[in-house]
Amino acid sequence: MDPKPAKKKTKAVLIWLAIAAILIIATVAMFNAFAGWTVPDSARTMQNPYPAAADTLKDGSEIYAKRCKECHGVNGDGTGEKADQLSAMPSDFTDTHEMSRATDGELFWKITHGRRPMPAFKDKLTDKQRWELVDYIRTFAKKAAEQNGSAP
Repeated sequence: MDPKPAKKKTKAVLIWLAIAAILIIATVAMFNAFAGWTVPDSARTMQNPYPAAADTLKDGSEIYAKRCKECHGVNGDGTGEKADQLSAMPSDFTDTHEMSRATDGELFWKITHGRRPMPAFKDKLTDKQRWELVDYIRTFAKKAAEQNGSAP
């Protein structure tokens, strides 16, 4: 009996096992990247001390343009120029369902602490600036709701 066919079969099986292992590892990594952020209950109940007034939204818009736009996109839809280079897709702030579920405190906490690939802004922006970002980010869902003829 010629041992060459058996070696070829063994080699093929090992290659397929390696491919399967890589696929499993990639799937787990993707699941972890897309799994929801765990936000403390104390953060969920935080109230935004800065109403969404014209000056607050203007300041939030400027911060967004400098710090968020390249990943989250000009329209806040998660399709910024760097979005496809990230290990997880940036949040889509035009998703009215998801945005209606998130409290201001949750958004503030996420901006403050970040989660890979999004940086933490605790040491980069003041509390006021992060709250202004929350107010501005909310405008994307409001615009989307208006365009779709639904309530935000």
